[in-house]
Amino acid sequence: QVQLVESGGGLVQAGGSLRLSCAASGDVSSLNSMGWFRQPPGKQRDLVAVTTSGGRTNYLDSVKGRFTISRDNATNTVNLQMHSLKPEDTAVYYCNARYVSGGRWYGSWGQGTQVTVSS
Repeated sequence: QVQLVESGGGLVQAGGSLRLSCAASGDVSSLNSMGWFRQPPGKQRDLVAVTTSGGRTNYLDSVKGRFTISRDNATNTVNLQMHSLKPEDTAVYYCNARYVSGGRWYGSWGQGTQVTVSS
């Protein structure tokens, strides 16, 4: 199994920046993709950014150019640097990791961290 612990988040004014971090532990040798999802109040959870073990990245269109995902395979961490934050970025942000164990794919979630952007 893979466990994820998130840090960062908080309250920021529009136009500000925040950095989220997520550290993986456990069966990290089988990690594949790592990424961030977010869930605004009353809405579904959506992918924000993801990075594969090979370094490929993908972003939600609305965050392209503002958010950057980075991964450190040596420490099994994934970070999300967020700039030019907007009120619509307000959500609970969840770290996610996909890994293989016993020939099967699994997904793990962090506990979530609140990001609030005030106008």
